Amino acid sequence: MPRLVVEADGGSRGNPGPAGYGAVVLDPATGETLAERAEYIGIATNNVAEYKGLIAGLTAARELDPDAQVEVRMDSKLVVEQMSGRWKIKHPDMKPLAAEAARILPRAQISYEWIPREQNKHADRLANEAMDAGRLGRQWEPSASTAALDTSAARALATPPPSGPPGDAAAGAAAVRAALAMTTPPPAVVAPSAPAAPAALTAPVAQPAAAEPSKGGTQGWGPDMGPPATFVLLRHGETALTPQKRFSGSGGSDPELSPAGLRQAHAVAEALAARGTIQTVISSPLRRCRETAQAVADRLGLGVTVEQGLREVDFGAWEGLTFAEVQERFPEDLQAWLDSPKAAPTGGGESFAAATRRISATRDRLLAAHAGRTVLLVTHVTPVKILVRLALGAPPESLFRMELSAASLTAVAYYADGNASLRLLNDTSHLR
Repeated sequence: MPRLVVEADGGSRGNPGPAGYGAVVLDPATGETLAERAEYIGIATNNVAEYKGLIAGLTAARELDPDAQVEVRMDSKLVVEQMSGRWKIKHPDMKPLAAEAARILPRAQISYEWIPREQNKHADRLANEAMDAGRLGRQWEPSASTAALDTSAARALATPPPSGPPGDAAAGAAAVRAALAMTTPPPAVVAPSAPAAPAALTAPVAQPAAAEPSKGGTQGWGPDMGPPATFVLLRHGETALTPQKRFSGSGGSDPELSPAGLRQAHAVAEALAARGTIQTVISSPLRRCRETAQAVADRLGLGVTVEQGLREVDFGAWEGLTFAEVQERFPEDLQAWLDSPKAAPTGGGESFAAATRRISATRDRLLAAHAGRTVLLVTHVTPVKILVRLALGAPPESLFRMELSAASLTAVAYYADGNASLRLLNDTSHLR
């Protein structure tokens, strides 16, 4: 049975925001490109765009050979795990997309593999080309060489090899290679990834310089996008409620830092002063954050700007209670909250879905105001986790799978093309 590889990706600049997908079908024996697909899909989430990319890639593979064994490779853990049947599909927007993808080819012909993002550059590039086209008010269109490539590959796959038994995979691959010889541009040379910098808060990620167009008219890396905006996310120091693991949001008593929390704030201030890269300090309006931010700002010689959008969620009637106490008093409400991001805590609290909309809007506003700068955001557990989840394109349930210690540092870099990179998570080395 012939084999094909589908690599697919999708992205959203805002999540939800302007979105697009890219997909490529490859010959697994040679790595040659057999088909490319990309489309701007309007306002959508990352996950919707990822599923749309999968659907386009599987459709292109079916057009090339409906009997092929297809290996799907994606950097979306959500899509790979859901389509493999290991994760349940709970979100109403995902269910019809997953069902559409499942109808394209028989399940027995498809395997799914998660790959790191750096190994999915081809599909990622196509998705970004589609989003760029959408920004200009048009849809992505394949180049002339890509259109010829699709036609030649389909013809080659449909024509039996001149010799050898039917279905001879080697001969079939040779036929495809011959058909593509006049249409496939030489592959771009991609430099190996550099090792991670030891100081994630200080070293901006270098962007590849623009490549000179080759004689064949192909282009390598895109232009230098400049330094990213880096948000250094600092969870406030301890309060009296922190060691007891009590719900402490924006609707409670607004506690101050404890003596331990004050020591933590000064420790992180010294660590950030040693790094020397923070240019702006922005804080949640709640007292524990303002006190932590002021300790850092005083050490750095900066002022503190208060941002309402960085506040913790309101836990309603759960404020000041432990998890066990909430489970005892409000078992049904707690279970609903654990099951769905749209469920709010008892007594008019804020749901994770509502908090995500608020924090996304705050992120976008701050990015617009601080492009290319390193900004310290002093905030709470939930805003940090939401920003990390959005950067990774992870599902809502990932919020329950992250640990964030008091006075810990997390860092996310945001690039001009709308992509984000998590560079640090829950660092507490300055407290040891």
